[in-house]
Amino acid sequence: MYWRLRGRDFQLTSAKANRRSLRASAEGERPPGLVALDSEGRAVGWVAVAPRKDYERTELSRLIPRIDDRPAWSVVCFVVSRRARGQGIAKALLDAAVGYAAAAGAPALEAYPVAPVHARIRSNAAYTGTLSMFAAAGFEKVADTQSVTGGAPRVVVRRDLAPPTGNAGTGVGSDPLGNGSGECLP
Repeated sequence: MYWRLRGRDFQLTSAKANRRSLRASAEGERPPGLVALDSEGRAVGWVAVAPRKDYERTELSRLIPRIDDRPAWSVVCFVVSRRARGQGIAKALLDAAVGYAAAAGAPALEAYPVAPVHARIRSNAAYTGTLSMFAAAGFEKVADTQSVTGGAPRVVVRRDLAPPTGNAGTGVGSDPLGNGSGECLP
């Protein structure tokens, strides 16, 4: 809920209320993100992806610039379980998020990853993803920000999306984890 609420509203809202709001959002017409499942059906990762306008904190941010007036979607955070790290889960989630946004008709997908100045960054500072991961997925850096996470600056990256041609290759309901039964599901 952090990204969906302006700063002061988030600080004034209890964790319990945030969980209720997220649950209600998940039960709504458009889920607030995608979940990666391992071959045994256990959740191993999450990516928050939705229209940028749904993320009030980003919409009102003085630190993260709005690039233009296009109705872009945003990827704002990843969570990967400790036991599943280093297995390409975040990459699979990003690929699925691209497909999901394209299938929903988004003209572009943007994100606000960290651009580490050192080779390694702590995992709790990389929750928005890293510039290298987004660049490998075809995103281009379009702006610097004044935002810093874990000592690393954040940038704005964007990828233009082609109009949807069906569900093929979206990563939603397919096998983006490449293990025969792993899925990324809304």
